[in-house]
Amino acid sequence: MKVFLDPIKCSGYGACADICPSLFVIDEFGFAQLLNGGVVAAGDEDSARNAAAGCAENAIGIEG
Repeated sequence: MKVFLDPIKCSGYGACADICPSLFVIDEFGFAQLLNGGVVAAGDEDSARNAAAGCAENAIGIEG
């Protein structure tokens, strides 16, 4: 499973990093950045899906 982040849509609410900190981090400007190239580690699939579902701007997409 892989996650994609549209940085143009990201408004920096930070819910993704709260929900799935192994995959998202908030940068020095307050916007989300992907860790691990967006590859979701085994066991973090539900958290990744919840982060995508919780994104107010629909900036997160999931493949696989």
